Amino acid sequence: MEIKNKMDSSFYINNPDNTFVDNVTTAILEKCDDAMTFHSSLPGYKPTPLIHLPNLSQKYNVGNIYVKDESFRFGLNAFKGLGASYAIHQILKKKPQIETFCTATDGNHGRAVAWSANFFNKKAVVFVPKGTTDQRIQAIEKEGAIVEQVDGNYDKTCAYAKAVSEKNGWELVQDTAWENYEEIPAYIMGGYLTLFQEIEDSLLLPSCPRIDLVFLQAGVGSFAGTGIRYYLEKYGANRPKIIIVEPTEADAILASFKKGKITTSLGNSETIMAGLNCGTPSLGAWDLIKNGSDISIKIDDKYSREAIRELYFPNGSDTKIISGESGASGLAGFIAIMKEQEYKPIKETLCINETTNILFISTEGATDIDMFDSIISEK
Repeated sequence: MEIKNKMDSSFYINNPDNTFVDNVTTAILEKCDDAMTFHSSLPGYKPTPLIHLPNLSQKYNVGNIYVKDESFRFGLNAFKGLGASYAIHQILKKKPQIETFCTATDGNHGRAVAWSANFFNKKAVVFVPKGTTDQRIQAIEKEGAIVEQVDGNYDKTCAYAKAVSEKNGWELVQDTAWENYEEIPAYIMGGYLTLFQEIEDSLLLPSCPRIDLVFLQAGVGSFAGTGIRYYLEKYGANRPKIIIVEPTEADAILASFKKGKITTSLGNSETIMAGLNCGTPSLGAWDLIKNGSDISIKIDDKYSREAIRELYFPNGSDTKIISGESGASGLAGFIAIMKEQEYKPIKETLCINETTNILFISTEGATDIDMFDSIISEK
C-alpha cells in the first residue's frame, strides 16, 4: 500500500537510507566506546531493569512488550545522568580548571548536570523555562545548583543560558547542538549509549535483533538520535524499525520531516510531556533521525496519561512501572497507533501483529509527583 505524507498529518512515514552522515556528532560517537566503562566506575551504578510485560502484550495482541525503566538511574529518577556525567567527564579531561557548569533545561537534564557537577566538586547554574513546576526546580536545587527561571520557552532559555555562560566564563553543557556548538551535545549523546548497551545481553542477539519495533520519544532528538546510531551501527539495514514520538504542540521532528530540513515547531508548547517540550531539533541529532527512523508521530497528552495508568495499574501479574509524562510517551505513541483510525496507515506500514516484539524506554519516573498523582487518580 502506498502512503502519501500530508503536510497537515499527525505523522510522517519516512524512507530512510540507513547511512551515517560524516559530521561532528557521528565522529565523536564513534569514539565513545568507553562510556560504559566510565559509568560503571561511578558510585551506585547498576544497569536499570528491562521489564517484560506479557499481559500487556496479550492485551494489545502483539508478541512481546519490553520496557527499560530508567527511574532507577543514579537516584535521579531519569536517564539524563548518563549524558551529563559523561560529557562533564570529557570536558574536565581537556579543561580541568573549569569551576562552573551551566545549562538550560525542562527539568531532568538540569538535575543531571547539577548532580554531575557536584560529583566532580564543581558548581552548576541551571536556567529553566517559564512554567517549570516547583517540584522540578526543587529537585535541581537539591543537587546543589543555583536555579533561575527565564520568562520564555525552552529555545529562549537555551539562548539565555548560552549568553550568560559566555559572559561569565562558564562552561555550557547543553543537550542540543547548533552550528559551532556540537562537541558537548555529542558527548552527551555518547553517554546515552550506555543505556542501549545495557539492553544488549538480555534482548539482542549478535547479528539480528529480537525486537521488531523501538519507540523513541524526542524533544530536541538527542536521545532518539543516539538510539538510532546504536541500532544502525550494530545491525545496519537489519535494525528494528524506529518510531519517533512527540507531543502535538512540540512537534519539531515531525515539522522538520515535513519541511525536509531542521524546522521550529509551530505548536504552542503546551503539553504535560515537559521533557519533550522543545521547539527546534538538535543539529547533531537531525541527520541521524532523518537517515535512520521509519515513522515520526505526534500525539495528544491524553495518550501519555493513558500510558502512565497502563504501566502503573499493571495487567495481571505484570510488573508495576512508575513512569512520568515524558517517560511513558513511547508507549503512548503505540497506544495511539493501536486505537485511532487516523494512525491506521502506520500500523499497516509497520505490520504490527500478534508476533511483533516491541521495546519502549521509560526515560523518567514520576518527576512531577503532583501531576503524576492527578493522572493515576483519573482511573
